[in-house]
Amino acid sequence: MTWTFFILVPVAIGALTVYYSPLEKVKSVSYRFFAPWVPIILIIGLTILIGLEGWACWIMISPLFFIFGSVGGLIAGHFKIRKSEENEMLNLCVWVILPFVIAPIEKSIPLNPEVFRTYTSIIINSNDKTIWNNVTSVKEIKEKEDSSTLTKWLGFPKPIKAELDKEEVGGYRKAIFEKGLIFNETVTEYNDLKLMRFKIKANTYEIPSTTLDEHILIGGEYFDMLDGTYELEKISKNQYKLILYSNFSMKTTFNSYAGIWGKWIMKDIQNNILKVIKERSEN
Repeated sequence: MTWTFFILVPVAIGALTVYYSPLEKVKSVSYRFFAPWVPIILIIGLTILIGLEGWACWIMISPLFFIFGSVGGLIAGHFKIRKSEENEMLNLCVWVILPFVIAPIEKSIPLNPEVFRTYTSIIINSNDKTIWNNVTSVKEIKEKEDSSTLTKWLGFPKPIKAELDKEEVGGYRKAIFEKGLIFNETVTEYNDLKLMRFKIKANTYEIPSTTLDEHILIGGEYFDMLDGTYELEKISKNQYKLILYSNFSMKTTFNSYAGIWGKWIMKDIQNNILKVIKERSEN
């Protein structure tokens, strides 16, 4: 879970692949670009097969591996064609050894969590009480109501239902997802028919190990949910804007990249829930 792994390891894989390829093939730029993809695909398949890495993690990581694998192939191809054999081997060794030199340095850098906000909204044609009833407690979501795309593709648990014991500050809301994932939510601010803010705590240590990869475990070492907020704004008679936003934290050396995926995933989850609320409120 470091930039060293995501950048220099595929560069080394690409460099080795091209270095040990026949010179005639290496003269082709397209070969130098695409040849490193073959061992990378084999590594992805093998690690998934033996359970060393999850499918969802590789989907997020693979764009970087393919890009920097090609970079390594282009660099190695350049030296293989233009430089002497001695210099060629020296440059290759530098690229292969570099990850092992830099990784410990990167690991020693203290990590500070970075907070990201995901904002989503939807227009609903209904009255405020009906909408709010569907916000505070979400009855079981049927398969035909599920409109998630990215999270379904990644194999993330789907939301099932949410229950609120009392509509006031201090109220406890239990959001239940598939595969044993539960969000324990405590209401911290409440304005009936207008706003509900809540802290979020996942049942991290009760989630079965098969539910989420350790690198994307909610409440784990790298990723955690913090809080969520529903706001209901009146647009006109029987037309309202329902807003849902949440805050989550990332704790990696590559928060800028991980945060992009985190936002995409959270938007997919939130939009799915908003669509369910809209459909039920309007019908």
